Amino acid sequence: MNPAPLFTAAACAYGANVALGSGVALGVVDTSSFRWIHHGIYIATCVLAAGSVSSVAWSRSRAGWALLPAALPLAALARLGARRRRRHALVALAAAPFFVLGLIASKEVGHGVP
Repeated sequence: MNPAPLFTAAACAYGANVALGSGVALGVVDTSSFRWIHHGIYIATCVLAAGSVSSVAWSRSRAGWALLPAALPLAALARLGARRRRRHALVALAAAPFFVLGLIASKEVGHGVP
């Protein structure tokens, strides 16, 4: 089975959440009437990332290992909250390299990191 579509979905959800959070932080987007959307996309990102990481078990791909470290900042976000926006943004962005590496690894020939 090819896990690349799952990694793509996880990376897109992460990117959408970063874009929305950045828009809110910069005052470009007002989510005061629907704050839940950011949380919903966060949950979708976590579920899709977990599914992507699990590809280590159900496919020949080892790309899940590249994404696994993103679990730390994603879990930290749930504990830290958003009261301190700068810290929230830095922790959220700490996951970015792992989403990129996982996405790239999932698309490599042989479906993953050798």
